[in-house]
Amino acid sequence: MATPTFLLSLAVIPLLVCSQTTSIPAPGQPTRVGVLGQFEVIGESLVSAQQLFLGTENDVFLIDKVENNPTRIGGHPTWASGWTLDSNAQRPMDAITNSFCAGGNVMGNGTWVNVGGNQAVTYGGAAAASQNGGGPYDDPDGRQSIRLLNPCDDGKCDWFLSPVSADQRWYPTVETLEDGSVIILGGCRNGGYVNSANQDNPTYEFFPPKGASITLSILQRTLPANLFPLTWLLPSGRLLIQSNWETVLYDYKKQKETPLDNIPDAVRVYPASAGTAMLPLTPANNWTATILFCGGSNVKTNQWLDPDWIIPRYPASTSCVRITPDISTSYEHDDPLPEQRSMGNLIFLPDGKILCLNGAKMGTAGYGNQSWAIDMSYADSPTLTPAIYDPAAPAGERWSRDGLGASKIPRMYHSSAVLLPDGSVFVSGSNPNSDYNVGPDINYPTEYRTERFYPSYYNSRRPQPIGILSQLSYGGPSFTISLNSDDLFGNVDNVKNTTVIVIRPGFSTHAMNMGQRFVQLENTYTGYASNNSAVLHVSQLPPNPAILAPGPALVFVVVNGVPSVGVQIMAGSGTLEKQAILSIGDLPESSVTPTDVAHAMSQTSGARSVGKRPQLLFCVAVLLGWVAGVW
Repeated sequence: MATPTFLLSLAVIPLLVCSQTTSIPAPGQPTRVGVLGQFEVIGESLVSAQQLFLGTENDVFLIDKVENNPTRIGGHPTWASGWTLDSNAQRPMDAITNSFCAGGNVMGNGTWVNVGGNQAVTYGGAAAASQNGGGPYDDPDGRQSIRLLNPCDDGKCDWFLSPVSADQRWYPTVETLEDGSVIILGGCRNGGYVNSANQDNPTYEFFPPKGASITLSILQRTLPANLFPLTWLLPSGRLLIQSNWETVLYDYKKQKETPLDNIPDAVRVYPASAGTAMLPLTPANNWTATILFCGGSNVKTNQWLDPDWIIPRYPASTSCVRITPDISTSYEHDDPLPEQRSMGNLIFLPDGKILCLNGAKMGTAGYGNQSWAIDMSYADSPTLTPAIYDPAAPAGERWSRDGLGASKIPRMYHSSAVLLPDGSVFVSGSNPNSDYNVGPDINYPTEYRTERFYPSYYNSRRPQPIGILSQLSYGGPSFTISLNSDDLFGNVDNVKNTTVIVIRPGFSTHAMNMGQRFVQLENTYTGYASNNSAVLHVSQLPPNPAILAPGPALVFVVVNGVPSVGVQIMAGSGTLEKQAILSIGDLPESSVTPTDVAHAMSQTSGARSVGKRPQLLFCVAVLLGWVAGVW
């Protein structure tokens, strides 16, 4: 028989195991009150937000093209900045090279990448005398740059350049893969409204590098509208790529294209610029990917370069279509938009609905000096009122504008938007101009005014769940989240309508949020009618990193459509590597019981303050089981 001392030494092992998994302190309440369904101007950005992303729970990072922004850094205009959400404080940042129309995404280790851009420019966007910096803007050529940022909350992080350059790319798409690396697709070498054969870059490459660039046939076939090809990693591990009118499944591991049906009704890629999103991946649909495309422009291939085409008079499309490419080769029509829209952003809300905002009714993305341009804009008639799409609603009832107010700020070409942890949406940008251009007579100026949009749930008392893990694995042991009576709005039956949601808000630019995903975790529950509290029994991520690629994401617990404040977690190992796939932990059957002393103990104020009581109870159980010889 083991001695007590030996038992104590063995007990260290399960305690060490438990210490490797930590839960996050319970999230609190939003720090502001909003007018529901409305926009609020919260300040003016230091740069016009052509690109933006949420880097930490409290910091949004903005990227512009090189232009004569009034804010300076290092003796030249800044074209990048950071915005701290709780204080609205801002700081200029140095993006180093010209990031005009770059692509971006986040890698599996939490580093953000910003790829490609434009040549060095001077006043008016004209080519600079030197492509190596100097001149009034001091902006080296960015077309081969890979800019990297490790986000921080202390204001001390900044962009730096990878020592490895990309192929020359303007308007590339960036998608994160199963190992946390990224694939970089397409673009052109020198820029323009649309692409052309003499500057096309119909290839893809990886970062970190995995060899030379590889030709992608669909991009060769879909000139001139093949820039920012719409790309998603699918649960099958293949890529859905949509460019001009064509669509393919692409197996990047075997370098094999499988053609799908052409997209109906409208071109969706830039510059037609439809709103796009992968619909929620849930246990109910077995985490099967369906992609939604809404709006864009019905432009025939030979029309893009027609000198007689007056673009701002051309109506955008109302068409919405969807495809489930791992199952079907064909598109299906969905409910049309309430009004025609180009350049609309589709932003996931944690309640499972999708906010459509920004854009215009007439024309497309782009700008120029033609006499028919609106100032320089190729679009007109801004779409100021948002709409909300409910993927769970029956056909014919999916779009709604009930209770939604209009913004007063046209969000035209080069506008962006991203979901914030408190469930509001950060909206900024708009700049269909070759350089800084403001004034009372400018229809669509370089825009710095920044807004928040407040969804219908925003002012509700938010759940404050205990036990959300700081890191989620692909498969692995289930975990528990505790909710008290306040979290369940005084009714234990609300646990039956409670979900655990993981959202990656993505990298927003050009009406896309590259990498945006919505994944519902599987869960059951044990409810306690005596005190209207409950425990959720929650599975980790599905055992497939192609469903949600590794990297940071937000977790929300949503009770009756009201989300907790989101907390940032790490999906996967936090390292660029093949991710471990674990067996799925068991979940008990859902039930509501009259009382439970142990659960009531977990609702003490101490557990609420530190957010670790469920994990502690689990570890105590592990330790007792170990001592008993059955662990």
